[in-house]
Amino acid sequence: MTASDPHAPTEPDFLRGTRAAYDTVAVDYERLLRTALAGMPMDRAMLGAFADLVRADGAGRVADLGCGPGRITGHLHALGLDVFGVDLSPGMVAVARATHPEIRFEEGSMTGLELADGGLAGVVAWYSIIHTPPELLPAVFDEFHRVLAPGGHLLLAFKAGDELRHLDHAYGHDLALDVYWLTPERVADLAGRAGFVVGTRVLREPEGPENGPQAYVLARKPAA
Repeated sequence: MTASDPHAPTEPDFLRGTRAAYDTVAVDYERLLRTALAGMPMDRAMLGAFADLVRADGAGRVADLGCGPGRITGHLHALGLDVFGVDLSPGMVAVARATHPEIRFEEGSMTGLELADGGLAGVVAWYSIIHTPPELLPAVFDEFHRVLAPGGHLLLAFKAGDELRHLDHAYGHDLALDVYWLTPERVADLAGRAGFVVGTRVLREPEGPENGPQAYVLARKPAA
């Protein structure tokens, strides 16, 4: 079917809105967050633990889903992982390719990944589930499970809470972007329902400019 086919599936509004927002801010987002990880020891600790787990299981390919300008992808690459990035926003992908030319980046959506079943040793979704309406997250977690090999690892970072916040301005630009704050319990439940075994849940207080608590969930697809 072509894009003009009246029977072609319609892209959800939240995907169009999220893509437009991040296309708008891509260059300034990369500039403003370029060195942020250096001042966030818990973020580095969780990424380091994930990298250790993947390496201990023989390494393998890792996908950074919702990679933005590639700052987390680049960090994982520096930790020795065979990592690539996927993002909904062409603007973000362009910035990521220019900033990290040694790493592969491609456009794609977590709601329907163009990746083979069971081909990955690890998946990272670093603040990239927060723009999906919660009622649609089960399908996203099913995709994470599908693309991971048995024994593969999943690392999630997200804003901890139970509310929807709408942004009209961010990273120096006017935009329209919904941000869903999720409890660690809810995210762990979503992972469990998709077939993951949750090993770690971390809740931390806000640091620097953050306007609320943050959370991480580390889970694994059963080996058998």
